[in-house]
Amino acid sequence: MEPYRIKVVEPIPQPTRQQREEALKRVHYNLFDLRAEEVTIDLLTDSGTGALSAAQLAAGMAGDESYSGSRSFYRFHEAVTELTGYAHILPAHQGRAAERILFSTLLEPGRIVLANTHFDTTRANVELAGAEARDLPCAEARNLDSPAPFKGNIDLDALAATLAGPDGSRVAMVVMTITNNGGGGQPVSMDNLKRTSALCRRYGVPFFLDAARFAENAWLVTRHEAAYRDRTPRQVAEEAFRLADGCMMSAKKDAIVHIGGFIGLNDPELAQRCELLLIATEGFATYGGLAGRDLDMMAQGLTEVTEPAYLAERADVAAHLAQRVRAAGVDIIEPPGMHALYLNAGRLLPHIPPHHFPGHALACQLYLEGGIRSAELGSLYLGEEDEQGNPVKSAPYELVRLALPRRVYTRSHYDHVGDTLARIAKRADSVHGFRIVEQSPILRHFRATLAPVPVES
Repeated sequence: MEPYRIKVVEPIPQPTRQQREEALKRVHYNLFDLRAEEVTIDLLTDSGTGALSAAQLAAGMAGDESYSGSRSFYRFHEAVTELTGYAHILPAHQGRAAERILFSTLLEPGRIVLANTHFDTTRANVELAGAEARDLPCAEARNLDSPAPFKGNIDLDALAATLAGPDGSRVAMVVMTITNNGGGGQPVSMDNLKRTSALCRRYGVPFFLDAARFAENAWLVTRHEAAYRDRTPRQVAEEAFRLADGCMMSAKKDAIVHIGGFIGLNDPELAQRCELLLIATEGFATYGGLAGRDLDMMAQGLTEVTEPAYLAERADVAAHLAQRVRAAGVDIIEPPGMHALYLNAGRLLPHIPPHHFPGHALACQLYLEGGIRSAELGSLYLGEEDEQGNPVKSAPYELVRLALPRRVYTRSHYDHVGDTLARIAKRADSVHGFRIVEQSPILRHFRATLAPVPVES
């Protein structure tokens, strides 16, 4: 059962099928542009969408809104330092702000960033700095149906070969995302983190964690890595942070807050350079674009998120939804993680070619059928087309992510998701694809406008 009781509730919008059809047309079939009041179950993201605890709200009420040196900053600083062990902590208003500051300071044109998998904004911030984002996912990640427990790992052989090869001198940093969001929400093992850390030290390359979901990664380590089965999630997380030279974190995930993030660093010279950019673009170094109450709620959330009861229930909810999705006849990336399930839209909708975006088609159908908003992670997200709409590059897999907000929805809400998918799967061949009408040069999935492509008879 959930390790909490519900104190405050909010009505859920329930637009009609006709209203949902009209809404999709109005936003040109881009689910990001739907109004929240038009969505019944919102699984677009788990970022900043969790429910605050009573203790977090109470901490926020004690927030000190002084511009410089507030009590809230020092409480936040102490909580993050105890967790991560880093010498320098810089608050930022969210994860992509932390990425921008770190990458703008550390990267130059022509340099390379290696990762287990870059997520969309991470890749964009690397490329905006003029560098190349290169993914090195492990071999197990290519088999979506495999039950291998650590498919978020980086390919250690490829990492070693790159660092030792002709591109080695161009590598500016290695980033490990825990859990691997772009790779299906799969965890990274401590053994893989240790070996990556050792390789980076051997070649003198900075090693950073993208730690947005560090607690969920730690929980899965305690479940599946024999050497850590007697450890607490907090102990695993503390060890993981200390294997790296620093981290970036979107606190909107595993600090369970609506806004916030930070950079953790050991290098004093790099920290000073990042701090100067932070002050110029985000705010003074002791608030980083945040209110004091946000800093206090982050500090409390970072304590709550490693509680075993909380993490066990979160894993159980994801497993419950996975069972309902499989029963509906829809495949997912196995094994299910914790922050999201990834539906194999390409397998469900084989009649839709990649350049007509089967993942986006399934996401739109989920909204039409059940008022469920989700996110496509397929060829709309990763692909490219020429001016005539012909495919130039397609994604390796056509996926839909169902992100699970923290402490927001109950099992009956997720039963509704399973029932909706079952209805769609029974007449999957009637689902049509889409074509792009307009798009932006980067992160096109956020702002693209689309139009339906009729199903060919």
